[in-house]
Amino acid sequence: MDPVTLAVLSARFTAIVEEMGEGLLRTAYSQILNSSRDFSIAMTDGACRLVAQADHIPVHVGAMPFAAKAVRDAFDGKMKPGDVFLLNDPWHGGSHLPDLTIVVPVFEGGQVRFFSVVRAHQSDIGGGTHGGYNPGATEIWQEGLRIPPIRLGENGEMREDLVAMLALNTRINRDFRGDLAAMLGAAKLGANRLGELLAQHGGEGLMAAVEAILDLAHAHTRRILESWPDGTWTGTALLDDDGHGNEDIAIRATCTKQGGTLTVDLSASDDQVPGFVNSSYPNMFSAVCMAFAYLLDADVQKNEGAFRALKVVAREGSVVWAREGAAVTLCTSHCSNEIVEAIMRAMQHGCPERAMGGWGRRFRIAITGRDARRPERKFVWHLFHARPGGGGHAKGDGWSTAGEWHSAGGLKFGSVEMAEARFPLHFRRHEFRAGTAGAGEFRGGHGAELELVVESDGPARGNTAGDGARHGSAGMCGGQDSAPHRYALRRADGSERLLRTKEVGVEIQPGEVLHIRSAGGGGWGDPARRDPALIARDAEEGLA
Repeated sequence: MDPVTLAVLSARFTAIVEEMGEGLLRTAYSQILNSSRDFSIAMTDGACRLVAQADHIPVHVGAMPFAAKAVRDAFDGKMKPGDVFLLNDPWHGGSHLPDLTIVVPVFEGGQVRFFSVVRAHQSDIGGGTHGGYNPGATEIWQEGLRIPPIRLGENGEMREDLVAMLALNTRINRDFRGDLAAMLGAAKLGANRLGELLAQHGGEGLMAAVEAILDLAHAHTRRILESWPDGTWTGTALLDDDGHGNEDIAIRATCTKQGGTLTVDLSASDDQVPGFVNSSYPNMFSAVCMAFAYLLDADVQKNEGAFRALKVVAREGSVVWAREGAAVTLCTSHCSNEIVEAIMRAMQHGCPERAMGGWGRRFRIAITGRDARRPERKFVWHLFHARPGGGGHAKGDGWSTAGEWHSAGGLKFGSVEMAEARFPLHFRRHEFRAGTAGAGEFRGGHGAELELVVESDGPARGNTAGDGARHGSAGMCGGQDSAPHRYALRRADGSERLLRTKEVGVEIQPGEVLHIRSAGGGGWGDPARRDPALIARDAEEGLA
């Protein structure tokens, strides 16, 4: 195939997944999707190889081919045009239960040529607590509704009986139904666009283009790896705790670079724990892919070809690959961020100019209660504001309030005014938090400080789910760690109670204030080498 046609088709694949994402963003019901953008889009070929993905949530993408494969394996020989499949189970193609995945096969002449894949985080998925995260869980059955690959619909339409059953098991029926419909619309859009490409170029021609695109990404990745020295390096990252008394849970990475291949071995990581910081295999694999992608050039196509140069080794029964039945809901944040951190700590010795400082850890709060303005409607609101800082790197300072490693800026906190209009909340203060960035030749980004007044009709309840109150974001290549998180609930008498990162049922009285102080990003390089002009600039802006 000539290079011009190949370049056009590669761009066309990317345009399709980006258009799917825009469609989902504009039609979703929940704040998590239409404001915070907690979703991802991908397409695979019929062999379930990742062909293209949009720049949404990095930790989703490496796991999405597992969803296509789970559907193919479950319905091999039984799929037909117009079928719609759904799953979320971490041991059947998912990563954690709140992430629903819709898979639509795309046929040509009776043969599956592509899968259109949409993964989106739900505001609630049932289980023991509101909001999809249960810090008290010690097994997956306490975390929500498990869905193995099922045929959700036929002829491009969903089965109402199945949708009703699923929605009945969530606390926010309207948002669940609306988001599911938006996901289907995006998946069908992708399938239709791929169908047009197949009609235009034919299956054999398009598959030849896919092979060439993947091979080119592999060659590009190999050239980068071959510029690094061969060697073996190790790195360790620590989780604060699992919420059940186990502290400083270690993720250990041994990275071996040889020629054009990087092998990441996580086998020495600690055993799985009772709490929900364990990871499913697809999520662990995706976290390693995410770290690997951060070490590559920005213009490398992040598809199956690029990831051929990566070998992943892990041990079942460890915190990064828990046995079936374990609690795993926090895994897309933690231990994903710690997997990336451990790999970066190792690779700072192999390619220091590419190993950025640590990004902040996730610390979310899900609040449920009644809104006096809409007494008939119960609300569930997820805190996406007051993001932590991103890490410094060899080319400059980290981005302030950019978020966590697993999303790399893909999660947005949305409009403050819109949140106040939709929920009984008042944002009294939302600004950069001084003194939080890890020092370095290039410092980390700043964290944030938020004072949020809850104006619910009667007491509200909050659950926390996160990490990083004990350990800040990691410094790299001589840079320093950032300040950690500090979250508190301020009562009417002015006293504050610190919030643990994993709590169930925190009572929040009307008028009480959540005082959120998020971590900065880790620094990169020796702080003594920092440009004095940059130091003066931070002091002038009141952020030193």
